[in-house]
Amino acid sequence: MSHGEQDPAIYWSTPPIPSVEVMQLTHVTKRFGPVTAVDDLSLTLSPGQTVALLGPNGAGKSTAIGVLLGLIPPDAGTATIFGLSPERAVRAGRVGAMPQEGGLIPRVTVRELVAFVAGTYPDPLPVPEILATAQITELAGRRLDKLSGGQAQRVRFAVAVAGDPDLLVLDEPTAALDVEARREFWDSMRGFAARGTTILFSTHYLEEADENADRIVVVNQGRVIADGSGADIKKTVALTTVTVTSPPGVALPELPGVTSVEVRGDRVHLRSVDSDATVLALAAAGAVRDLEVTPANLEDAFLRLVRS
Repeated sequence: MSHGEQDPAIYWSTPPIPSVEVMQLTHVTKRFGPVTAVDDLSLTLSPGQTVALLGPNGAGKSTAIGVLLGLIPPDAGTATIFGLSPERAVRAGRVGAMPQEGGLIPRVTVRELVAFVAGTYPDPLPVPEILATAQITELAGRRLDKLSGGQAQRVRFAVAVAGDPDLLVLDEPTAALDVEARREFWDSMRGFAARGTTILFSTHYLEEADENADRIVVVNQGRVIADGSGADIKKTVALTTVTVTSPPGVALPELPGVTSVEVRGDRVHLRSVDSDATVLALAAAGAVRDLEVTPANLEDAFLRLVRS
């Protein structure tokens, strides 16, 4: 990159950098044969943040998380957690991880697994608290091979929090959960965040990121392409939907700011980069019947970012 040239990634207000960051990925690159899964990626988390890692399939999210946790060796760059190697941070109980998938030991009970994992950490949470936090107290005596997919996912969460970690890393944590279970899961997450735990999670549920993260990082083709709050990310699209009852005799595609027109029954949905100008033009044409103006949502911003 030449001197003065802007990085193509989009950044907003970066949190102040404390003396010791929670985690750092520094110029990490990882290739699998001819495929570059992570491409010179750098990412820093500060204490107390809840950060969503978003990206399309194959963007490099899971690989980046694997490098962070010391599960995947990078071809270049470094990963540290609280200034330690990932392996040392995990052994010290500073970080808990919930992988997207992972087998559970058959023929042992939930309580036995949780107690065993807790016993490997220097200062774990009490087993009853772990079970309650993961909302699996009623499953404590059940064998792991008798659990449903959603119940097994809750057990993986219990294992992740057993060491009372300062950093939680969650890869698609609610993928197997129904709507009610997802809501309960995020209630638990907010409780951990309120205690000062830093949380990094990847998800394909964009509404989860918008509702629960105070910072969103978008990755595509192994690189960070956007980093900011949900409101910041949405501003990138500068698109608003203006909806009116179908006005006769108005050349809608030619209105100022309009980029696309979609007709659904008698309602017309105008995507606009300048909603004020669009609404004023509609008003001048006498076509503001049942007018609605809807700002862009996170899905709009995400799709525009990864397709650009």
